[in-house]
Amino acid sequence: MQKDLRTSFNQSFSQEKYQVFLADLNRATQGSIEFRVAETPIFVPKAFKEKLILTCESIIDVIAQDDFKAKTEKAIPAHQNVPNENEHTSFLAIDFAVCQDEEGEFVPQLIELQGFPSLFGFQYLLSETFQKHYAIPDNYDFMFNDFDRKSYIEAFRKLIVGDEKTENVILLEIYPEKQKTKVDFEVTENLIGVKAVCLTQIIKEGKKLFYMNEGVKTPIHRIYNRLIFDDLTNFPDLKTDFNLTDDVEVEWIGHPNWFFRISKYTMPFLKNPYIPACQFLSDYQGNFPENLSDYVLKPLFSFAGTGVKINIDKSDLTSIPDPENYILQKKVQYQPVIQTTDGTQVKAEIRMLYIWQKDEARPMLLTNLARLSRGEMIGVRFNKDFDWVGGSICFMEK
Repeated sequence: MQKDLRTSFNQSFSQEKYQVFLADLNRATQGSIEFRVAETPIFVPKAFKEKLILTCESIIDVIAQDDFKAKTEKAIPAHQNVPNENEHTSFLAIDFAVCQDEEGEFVPQLIELQGFPSLFGFQYLLSETFQKHYAIPDNYDFMFNDFDRKSYIEAFRKLIVGDEKTENVILLEIYPEKQKTKVDFEVTENLIGVKAVCLTQIIKEGKKLFYMNEGVKTPIHRIYNRLIFDDLTNFPDLKTDFNLTDDVEVEWIGHPNWFFRISKYTMPFLKNPYIPACQFLSDYQGNFPENLSDYVLKPLFSFAGTGVKINIDKSDLTSIPDPENYILQKKVQYQPVIQTTDGTQVKAEIRMLYIWQKDEARPMLLTNLARLSRGEMIGVRFNKDFDWVGGSICFMEK
């Protein structure tokens, strides 16, 4: 996207250098990283960064409205509604495709959004490792709002730990040691001291929760939640002392309800030039657009791209028994934009990562995540056996 920096990076790139970079990245973890890290960061010019930020702010305008909770009550499945919801989400992740408009200018287009944390720890490490091994210009950064590495950690710790003792705060997952994102859990513990604890290890006594911390039964006062209900469907026979929907005396950092409220369910409420047209399927009342080839069908309550239909016809829509649980969204045309060393170009998706402190009126943009793709869709299963694909980070012009 920034032609001079791309040319310079590619000229200095070698497979040997990339392997040294990966080895260094893996040394920071207890085991090897289980997802593909791309060969390159993305260099984002200021004009494109400003489009991203202004679009995000228009989304936040909607989420911060007093009536947002009322609008999104139906987003939460009744059997997955968790008590003690806080006033606003603690996290906001907003995904954009890099596209091109009719004038040939690069523009962002919203793909989806989540009221759920992403890889705040790993992105800190990844950016540091890129900067160590490659010449990243000083006027390009992975952080925003005048954060530096010290204040990044301080803001992250304030959000997760607050005024509690670190041992009374846990990162909650299901079998965290088996998750592909376990590297993020390790880096998080290194940065702020909060340990990943499996749901099966939580001890419940009345409304109080505990875990065994180095052999000591320790109260849990705060939960940094990295667990979604969808993951639990993989373990139908799971027996636990604590269920997410139990009424317990803990403070959720990343309350599970916000995962549903800020999701595909939110998209029909958003209007912006860089947000594709989107409606609940039920709102069409059978009067569907003629040009269905320009739309994609997405189920509201499925994740990681499952159930998404790219090529649809009218029969696909009329056969759905619960159209209120689907959205019809105008297709986004990713523009291959990242030049590789073999002369081809790959597609890019950028995730803007916000934290929302308990005492603030609006969330704060902290960092970002990027993914490169050659496949039809972004994601591991669409990019097997390719190079110059996978997880990365943007360095954006200040």
